[in-house]
Order: sequence, then C-alpha cells, then structure tokens
Amino acid sequence: MATVNDWLEGARLRTLPAAAAPVFVGIGAAMGLGALSPLRSLLALLVALLLQIGVNFSNDYSDGVRGTDDFRTGPPRLTGGGIVAPKTVLMAALGCFASAAVLGLILVFLSGQWFLLVCGALAVAAAWFYTGGSNPYGYLGIGFSELFVFVFFGLMATVATTWVQIPVAPWWLWTAASGVGLLSVALLFVNNIRDIPTDEVAGKRTIPVRLGDRRARLTYQVLVAVGLALGIISLTELSPVLRAFIAAASVPTFWLVTAPVRHGATGRDLLVVLRNTGFLTLAYGVIVGIGFALG
Repeated sequence: MATVNDWLEGARLRTLPAAAAPVFVGIGAAMGLGALSPLRSLLALLVALLLQIGVNFSNDYSDGVRGTDDFRTGPPRLTGGGIVAPKTVLMAALGCFASAAVLGLILVFLSGQWFLLVCGALAVAAAWFYTGGSNPYGYLGIGFSELFVFVFFGLMATVATTWVQIPVAPWWLWTAASGVGLLSVALLFVNNIRDIPTDEVAGKRTIPVRLGDRRARLTYQVLVAVGLALGIISLTELSPVLRAFIAAASVPTFWLVTAPVRHGATGRDLLVVLRNTGFLTLAYGVIVGIGFALG
C-alpha cells in the first residue's frame, strides 16, 4: 500500500517552487501598481500549484502505462513502479485539474476577465497531452514541451496573476515573465538530461536526446543565465546599487547551481540540480517580486 511519502514523491515537490515563482512575480507587480488583492493572489497561487501537481501525476500515469518508466534510473514512479494502481494515479491527476479549474473559475468571476477561461483550458490540455493521448508531444522532441512550459509556466502564470488584479501588463512584467519561463524550461531540461539514456531506450525523443548530452548541458546553462539576466533587466525601478548587488550575487549562484551539470553528473546525482534549479527559480520569483513591489 502506498505511503504518504510515496504520494509526495509522486507529486514531485521539487517542481513546486518553480510553479510558485511566476505567481510571486505577478503578485509583486500588482503590489507595485497599487492593486494588490490578497484573495486573488492566493487563488492564483493555488491554481498554479494544483496545475503543476496535476501535470506530475498525469505524467506519472501516462509514462507508467506506456512503459517509459520501466527504464528510469530516478526514484520509482507510482504507476511505473507498481506502487499505486494506474487508475488511482489518473484520478489524482484529474482531481488536481478539476480543483484548479474550480478555483480558476472563482478567480475569473472575481476579476471579470472571462477570456482567461480559454487560457486555463489550454493550460490543462497542454498538461495532459504532454505525455498523454495517442501522440504525446513530449515524445516528439520538436520543442513543443519547452514552448508550452515557457508560455504557461512563464508568460501566462506571471502576467495573468497581475492581470486578474489590475488589467495592465507593462514591458518589464513581460521581461520578468520571460525570465521565469526560461528557468522553468531549464528545470525541464535538466530532468530530461538525466533521462537521456533511458529515454533513448524507451523511444522518447526529447530535445536533450536529439541534442546529445554535451550540447544539452550547455543549453541548460544558457537557459539559466539568460533567465537570470532578464530578471535583472526587468528591475528598472530599483536603484543602480541594488541592481548591481543582485547582478553580482547571481554570478556565483549560477556557478554553484549549474556546477554538477558542467562536471558531468548523471542519473541520481542530477536530482540535486533539479532541486536547486527549482529553488533558484523560486528565489528569482521572490526577489523580482519584491523588487516590483518596492518600485
């Protein structure tokens, strides 16, 4: 029988900081624009977290029943590891999506931004068809996975959080949203770098599989570096001294977080990079959000 720890591992908690980061940026922007709503901010955060957990359970179910996880080297998945019945994992995924939809509907009702219902429906569809359905785009390796992560967990999550509180989206908000989107893509990238050997065996052609190990590791570092740079560029209202301090602090942080990737870590040794990239993304969200609030 599955334990609480099994379910927590299945929810992939190390990915949740990255899901919260864009919301924190959006909240900071709303505060800086003088339109903060604590209730709408909380709803936006819950929607983002539930969607991410739903994606994780959906991925667990789809990869498990497809047999992709039969070859994995990381922690055993609920479905692929035979810990939980596939139908139960599917119900957990659908339950998270349904909960996110209900809270999102409340948020749209409070804000009056009904067009966001379409955005939410597209986000759920992108989450399911990543590894679900007869032709999951996550197996194609043509960039759809990275594009949708950038759009939904970067641009949309950030800008929509601000938009439901005040319907404006200045250029610096889009710049910060792009930065957090690239960091989220980096998180996906390092996960797929870890799985290159097993994905090749399972026929899962991710972008890292197509690039090869060396170029995939370089791409991960570029994603992190450009993402951090965009965050610094977006903080136009901070004093030059504070911006310089943040920029200086980002260099050793980047070097430490990406070190295992540069040094050729593989398999379980890359789990620490997954965790640290998630926390780096969260730190980005908090720092940029505070910068917007102060501005």
